[in-house]
Amino acid sequence: MDARLLDVLVCPLCKGPLVYDKAAQELICNADKLAYPIRDDIPIMWADQARALNAAADGN
Repeated sequence: MDARLLDVLVCPLCKGPLVYDKAAQELICNADKLAYPIRDDIPIMWADQARALNAAADGN
């Protein structure tokens, strides 16, 4: 993922910062507990395509 692109992308729901998970190919919004997929190097920034992060997965 291009670092410049990551600098300008924000969560479409809360407008908060995203964290790039290279292994999972996802952009993580910690505030909304959502993971947006990256397919063919294109971030899919639709909330209905995001995966919900559950408390067990992040250690809480």
